[in-house]
Amino acid sequence: QVQLVESGGGLVQPGGSLRLSCTASGSNFRINTMGWYRQAPGKERELVATITSGGDTNYADSAKGRFTISRDNAKNTESLQMNSLKPEDTAVYYCNVRYTRPYSVGIYGVWGQGTLVTVSS
Repeated sequence: QVQLVESGGGLVQPGGSLRLSCTASGSNFRINTMGWYRQAPGKERELVATITSGGDTNYADSAKGRFTISRDNAKNTESLQMNSLKPEDTAVYYCNVRYTRPYSVGIYGVWGQGTLVTVSS
């Protein structure tokens, strides 16, 4: 079974920066797409950014130009560098990994436990 551990959330002032990290562990898996999602109070979970195993990225409009997603395939980690943070970025951020298993059909998905990002003065 694949497990995810997130780190890097916290309190930051508007205009500040934070870096979130997520590490996947387990056995007999191959990571396909990695991504970050967020859920603000009273709102549904939404996409922030994704990155494929080949490095292709996709960003929500709200993240473009401010956030950068990256990954280290050798370490099964991904990161989200968030700059120019705004109060509306306040949310619980979730790491998501889609992976395959040898001799198994289909793609599996797993979520991290979530890390709170609060942007406030």
